[in-house]
Amino acid sequence: MKITALLVLKCSPDGSDPIYLANASDVSHFGYFQRSSVKEFIVFVGRTVARRTPPSQRQSVQHEEYKVHSYNRDGLCAVGFMDDHYPVRSAFSLLNQVLDEYQKAFGDSWRTIQSDSSQPWPYLNDALMKFQDPAEADKLLKIQRELDETKIILHKTIDSVLARGEKLDSLVEKSSDLSTASQMFYKQAKKTNQCCTILSRIV
Repeated sequence: MKITALLVLKCSPDGSDPIYLANASDVSHFGYFQRSSVKEFIVFVGRTVARRTPPSQRQSVQHEEYKVHSYNRDGLCAVGFMDDHYPVRSAFSLLNQVLDEYQKAFGDSWRTIQSDSSQPWPYLNDALMKFQDPAEADKLLKIQRELDETKIILHKTIDSVLARGEKLDSLVEKSSDLSTASQMFYKQAKKTNQCCTILSRIV
């Protein structure tokens, strides 16, 4: 069981691109030359999924053996990249805890942030390491109130969260989160009729 990344974003009701508030990732299990592209795809996919997670909604996007879990709480959104063996209940318990801790640390200051933040938040890096074991996340359930009854929506692929007519390929081309090298890597993987290794392993 593995958590690859935990993210906190500000989502706007107008549907504009979410703003990154905090970001922690562990890409050590990827090849050395893949790591920069993996980090860029984490940012790209995280922003894509968060943008399409309505307020007060939880959803999971599954691709191959990985899932991206997202919880939008009144515009403050936590996103986690986990493998398929990480229990969904534990994942959302962790995201709930991340949002609680973020608001304890920063209050409502996030509401006025207008651009991606590089402000360090040690808690998120600590949580990424501590909660690699889902049993630690399960402990949170014992001290938190039960998660509310908001329906968790499970999507089979990232394409299923896109609006009608949207295509992942075009989003990749337009994304400012991806370098030219990462875009070329994505195209080459598709061209050789293989799964996009990076995207498949993180979403």
